Amino acid sequence: MSGEPIKPRGRDAVSPQAGGAVPQAGTSTSDDIAAFVAKARALSPHAPGAKGRLIFALDATMSRQPTWDMACALQADMFRETAALGSLDIRLVYYRGFNECRATGWISDSARLATLMSKIDCRGGDTQIGKVLSEARREAVASGVRAVVFVGDAMEEKVDELCAKAGELGMLKVPVFVFQEGHDPVAEQAFREIARLTGGAWCRFDPGAAAQLRELLRAAAAYAAGGREALLKLAKSASGAAQLIGQMK
Repeated sequence: MSGEPIKPRGRDAVSPQAGGAVPQAGTSTSDDIAAFVAKARALSPHAPGAKGRLIFALDATMSRQPTWDMACALQADMFRETAALGSLDIRLVYYRGFNECRATGWISDSARLATLMSKIDCRGGDTQIGKVLSEARREAVASGVRAVVFVGDAMEEKVDELCAKAGELGMLKVPVFVFQEGHDPVAEQAFREIARLTGGAWCRFDPGAAAQLRELLRAAAAYAAGGREALLKLAKSASGAAQLIGQMK
């Protein structure tokens, strides 16, 4: 495939969620970070030697512009981290604007992915997480996916419908690692449940905190490329876990 963004096939967008707040959840603790690493380590590794496939999904609505720019710079780290662990293909999925959700083909070159991401600008619009989950399920059935990374800051859809889609990914053994920017309690409730249902993990990073997001992306990429053993290897050599515990509040 060319790698140029295309509209994902699959189900239509989920209906908007009605308003209403949930109780403010606590911020991340050392236990939260440890749980992320433990979850990833405990997941069953895929066949040795198989090429890792990771769906990298991003909210590209207007509120995410600063983090989108940061993600463009950090995505190369995912490839560099996995170079010694095994090959990794990434499929970029993003949504923005009015009912626009697009995906690239599978990309194995960091420079190519960076070029594609640099052409994308953020646009105002509602979240379309349901489309991301549907696209992940379709791709998992069609060609296999080891993990999904989703980076976002809001959720404006019906949480029960998102959970149903997440449950389908869980049955396919495709973990979703949800990295939340900021402290939106409605988003956190949904993101935590998506992670739980898929056997993945949820972690928060502070707006503009490149070091936090880099460590999380590196860990997810290590799992996608080499499974549990690769993540264990990374844990022995990286000091990022302690830094995350100290920085994520």
